[in-house]
Amino acid sequence: MPDTVKELLKDHQKLNHSEHLKVMSHVQRDTKEWVLNTLMIEGCDVPFKYKRKKTYKNIKGQRVNLTYYASVENVAGIDMEVMKVVRIKVS
Repeated sequence: MPDTVKELLKDHQKLNHSEHLKVMSHVQRDTKEWVLNTLMIEGCDVPFKYKRKKTYKNIKGQRVNLTYYASVENVAGIDMEVMKVVRIKVS
C-alpha cells in the first residue's frame, strides 16, 4: 500500500481501502459544475460515487484501488447506502 494511503487511513479512522476491485459498471453524469461518476463493483451491491471536473475515460472492466468511506443518501424519501470515493487509481 502506498505511503499516501497509509497516511490517509491513519489520519481518518472511517476511511476504508480496497485493492484490485473489478468495475462492473461506470456511469458519468454531467451536473452544472461537476461530472458525477458512479461505479458498481463486482460482488458489491452499493454504488461508489465520486466527482471530477471533466469526463474521464470509461473504466468498465478495469481493476481499481479505492479509498472510500460509507455514507447515506436520501433518494426519493428512501435512505440508501453509498460509498464516497476519496481516491481512485486504476491498478
